[in-house]
Amino acid sequence: RNVSAQATGFVVDAERGLILTNRHVVTPGPVIAEATFLNREEVELHPVYRDPVHDFGLYRYDPAKLRFTTPAALPLAPEAAQVGREIRVVGNDAGEQLSILAGTLARLDREAPEYGLGRYNDFNTFYIQAASSTSGGSSGSPVVDVQGRVVALNAGGSSASATSFYLPLGRVQRALRLIQQGKPVTRGTIETEFRYRPYDELRRLGLRTDTEAAARGAQGANTGMLVVERVQPGSASAKLLSPGDVLVRVNDKLLAGFEPLEAVLDDGVGKPVTLELERGGQPFTVQLTVEDLHAITPASYLEFGEAVVHTLSYQQARHFHLPIKGVFVASAGYSLDAAGVPRGAVIIELNAKPVATLSDFETGIAALGDGARFAVRYVTLDEPNHAELRSAHMDRRWFPARHCVRNDATGYWDCADLAVPAAAAAPAGGEVAQPATAREPVERLLAPSLVGMTFDMPYPISGVNER
Repeated sequence: RNVSAQATGFVVDAERGLILTNRHVVTPGPVIAEATFLNREEVELHPVYRDPVHDFGLYRYDPAKLRFTTPAALPLAPEAAQVGREIRVVGNDAGEQLSILAGTLARLDREAPEYGLGRYNDFNTFYIQAASSTSGGSSGSPVVDVQGRVVALNAGGSSASATSFYLPLGRVQRALRLIQQGKPVTRGTIETEFRYRPYDELRRLGLRTDTEAAARGAQGANTGMLVVERVQPGSASAKLLSPGDVLVRVNDKLLAGFEPLEAVLDDGVGKPVTLELERGGQPFTVQLTVEDLHAITPASYLEFGEAVVHTLSYQQARHFHLPIKGVFVASAGYSLDAAGVPRGAVIIELNAKPVATLSDFETGIAALGDGARFAVRYVTLDEPNHAELRSAHMDRRWFPARHCVRNDATGYWDCADLAVPAAAAAPAGGEVAQPATAREPVERLLAPSLVGMTFDMPYPISGVNER
């Protein structure tokens, strides 16, 4: 929903005006943002990149617009993150202009934190842990060492334990370099979530002794391997992989960490990848085609009757173990709300025709004139096996219908109005016959003139807060 929030960012390229912060600060949808430097000089920001999975993103500002400050780029040093290293988290903790929190890096291999069902949650990466007690406003803060190098990116925390969660910078550094070179940041996926499990747990899953010996010998610093945690329904992986499968090799190379796996996938979009795994002690090999992670991350939306819909995202589909298809209702607005379709619904049919993508839905909506009625069948994320059918009406008088696509070159969303078809025909009138059961003269006089009325308001005004 519409919110205004504060966070932290820091300059990583002063020449190009690039600021690094969290994904949940850049946001995948339309956003209006500005940066305030320490001398209270403000500058407009435009989103450049937000990672589809990991909690980092980049804003851009125009360096020529800064007149009173000359920022320097902070260097990223992912290799400097070591257990026991003293660090400082510099940012706007709790919305304060500047705070410096102290801590010591305690873990480099923490599982990605879970912030709750339906919320943005990172996965397929390690997190770095320290007790620095960050809170809201510290999102996107640099985690710096005594030399002033940025060793991690603050992303979240737990108020119950004063623990802070930092994102490692390996994939951040790759994305920044590609953007500086003017190249697209390729991101690959096989729609599978992995978890890092220690060797004692792997043995209970059936890991063979010779496989463990080979893994320990090749990568002695590691204490475990990756295991399949969840496979997305409807994906190619769902037919070949199962939870509990231990990942041994990728393209004939022993692999025991998230970053080496992502390096293979990100550089291999559209190409086949060979995975060697073990299931219950039995080795097997599968070959999968690496999908484009950006292609299953919404970058466009359709607006009609004040409603906003887009393709179901990988993030939400993952939370509720659903196939990545259907149209997600980001805002029910006027037309869908009046029909009883809630925010968060996933539309699977429009006028009895299946809806798999936003394009399928837009084709049906574009043909509807003002006042036309249409039927939608939908499920809710918490009850995906219980479909509901609702009848809604199209409104083109008060609200435009348009398709918007994110443009990372300009930082805006390019919108184009849908063609306006002829308005739906008005319902035909008729005559009301006198009730055959009317006994009294006054009843025969009044009954034909009484009606039931249904009404709603496209714009609530004069202090009215309901529709």
